[in-house]
Amino acid sequence: MVKTFSMLHIINKSPFNSTVFASCFQMAQPGDAVLFIEDAVVAAIVQSSVAEEMIAKVQELAIYVLQPDLTARGFSEVLPEIKAIDYQGFVALTVQHHPIQTWS
Repeated sequence: MVKTFSMLHIINKSPFNSTVFASCFQMAQPGDAVLFIEDAVVAAIVQSSVAEEMIAKVQELAIYVLQPDLTARGFSEVLPEIKAIDYQGFVALTVQHHPIQTWS
């Protein structure tokens, strides 16, 4: 039996200053995982102007945000549909998903 893996997409640019957010969501397939790090974490906050799009994407993608990057930028409240993870969670995602695509 061959085990299949879903892709992990890592985004590090804000959806407000870059097109990688839209490009990633166009390429991501159902079952893939998306992790927001660095400036991309603003997409996961409750007040984000892309919140509705994020909620819609959660139906087909597993979406994560790196908690230390949220904290470093002064954010604490993320959309309830998005899971905040620590660095151990980040490493776990890289082990669980193949291949990995970084969008920057």
